[in-house]
Amino acid sequence: MSSAYVPGTCNIGQGEVKRRQAVAIFGLILIVISAAGILATDQDRGARLSIFIPALIFSIGFVQSRKKFCLAYGLAGTFNFGKLGQISKVQSPEDKKADRKTAVSILFQSIALAGLITAIFFVLPL
Repeated sequence: MSSAYVPGTCNIGQGEVKRRQAVAIFGLILIVISAAGILATDQDRGARLSIFIPALIFSIGFVQSRKKFCLAYGLAGTFNFGKLGQISKVQSPEDKKADRKTAVSILFQSIALAGLITAIFFVLPL
């Protein structure tokens, strides 16, 4: 793992990555609880689409932790390799542009993954 800021590639250190992993686990737990609730209460198939929100929470945490890049930091022009919450500003406009491009890419990847999870749950014959 990189321990230094790399524009458009890596903007968080190990502590921040672990925080994103915790978000992914939390999202996964929400998916399981939501799916169980929907199935246990015999909701109509349309209710299964509500799994998208917990799936998006999972997906954003998962993709950020795998890429070692924070979506919010990328959009804000910041990074952190120190203590949790101790962020630094990106100085170069070119670096900010690269970070924003990566952040938008992560957002779309997360939406696509959440959509896939939702679609699979929707079509399962449960």
